[in-house]
Amino acid sequence: MVALMPLAKFFLPANSKIGEGKRYSAPAGATNVKTFNIYRWDPDTDENPRIDAFEVDLDSCGPMVLDALIKIKDEVDSTLTFRRSCREGVCGSCSMNVDGTNTLSCIKAIEEVKGDVDIYPLPHMSVVKDLVVDLSTAFAQYAAIEPWLQADTPAPPDSERLQSPEERKQLDGLWECVLCFCCSASCPSYWWNGERGYLGPATLLQAQRWVADSRDEATGHRLDELEDEMRLFRCHTIMNCTVTCPKNLNPGKAIGEIKQLMIKRG
Repeated sequence: MVALMPLAKFFLPANSKIGEGKRYSAPAGATNVKTFNIYRWDPDTDENPRIDAFEVDLDSCGPMVLDALIKIKDEVDSTLTFRRSCREGVCGSCSMNVDGTNTLSCIKAIEEVKGDVDIYPLPHMSVVKDLVVDLSTAFAQYAAIEPWLQADTPAPPDSERLQSPEERKQLDGLWECVLCFCCSASCPSYWWNGERGYLGPATLLQAQRWVADSRDEATGHRLDELEDEMRLFRCHTIMNCTVTCPKNLNPGKAIGEIKQLMIKRG
């Protein structure tokens, strides 16, 4: 198995307090203004985090929270740091906490937020800078479940490994995961047990994706690797993962299906 890196328990440095930062006013004459309160912290230069407030003219801004972040970075403060790529909810890069919920900022509409928009990094992750968190542990855990098709039977020489429509349907609700880790960052069991071996809902949903694949022949091996008091069974079905998933997936259900398979095989 891949060695797992320790997970930071808190996204704030020890004994730190979030201070009040700078306030940036909207351009003169702007009438459709919304304030974005954004978590800022550079561990190389800042003793404590702060919250900077940016007034944004929505008449010259796109409709999504990510549009506002890009506008702020381009026009107000170029040091603002965040991840983004596809802008269409398929890469998982721009995951963060918006208005108290872990989500993808590229598909979170500004108009959905009443009042100021509060933006923080994913909770209980080590902050690299501002809204960027260290996902090294999360991706090491993902690698640990061996997320690729494993089969001893040779592939047909002149075709793909085929599935029936019914077999393919078993993957629905699993393959759509974009590894944004919003679910894992919302899970209390992962907060406290991630560094002790609990894989978390994102990785376990991905594990079920391969267990459920009719073309994969490593189900026994995969279940053996998960049958551990920490890796799987630290899930207590709190269901924060399902509530927060920006792709409307159900990691809690996927974890339950793995547990049922464990019971069936004895």
